[in-house]
Amino acid sequence: MKLILGSGSPRRKELLAQLGLVPDEIRSPDINEDPQKAELPRPYCARMAREKVLAVPRADDEVVLCADTTVALGRRIMGKPADEKECAAFLLAMSGRRHRVITAVAVAHGDRVWEADVVTTVKMKRLSDDELNSYLASGDWRGKAGGYGIQGPAGAFIPWIQGSYSAVMGLPVAETANLLLAAGYPVYGDRA
Repeated sequence: MKLILGSGSPRRKELLAQLGLVPDEIRSPDINEDPQKAELPRPYCARMAREKVLAVPRADDEVVLCADTTVALGRRIMGKPADEKECAAFLLAMSGRRHRVITAVAVAHGDRVWEADVVTTVKMKRLSDDELNSYLASGDWRGKAGGYGIQGPAGAFIPWIQGSYSAVMGLPVAETANLLLAAGYPVYGDRA
């Protein structure tokens, strides 16, 4: 059985490696990731993971794993910022407040799909102008939901979380292992 990672995210590949898993192939799906009108963050995130896993072609002996991470401030979905100005707006909106990071995972094998989502509450400290400007200049915000990655320099802005650290990084390790096992993929032991 082959494991196909439907994501070009280096973080997801690293998190799979924590389970001792190396994907046989990476196939990034190409889907429209725009939220629907009035769509709430958690259903949006689950829909994205499901649409991604269904968009990746797979053979009978392949298990496909896809995920989506969304940052939510109340009902607002904060996707990947288009530019530095939008990133600054996201970070200033979250500064000194709590927000939620939702990561949905979908695993497909044969004609079945297994899904889970994890919601983690994250507190961001109040950011000074120096902190904000230094972070924006680092460029670390590019391609990251909400404009930050907890595993990078922005980790210094996060005094606490309630939930799954690996989910905030982009792949909840415990839930992913359970979904792969449910799909019949041998997470533990011999995969030969």
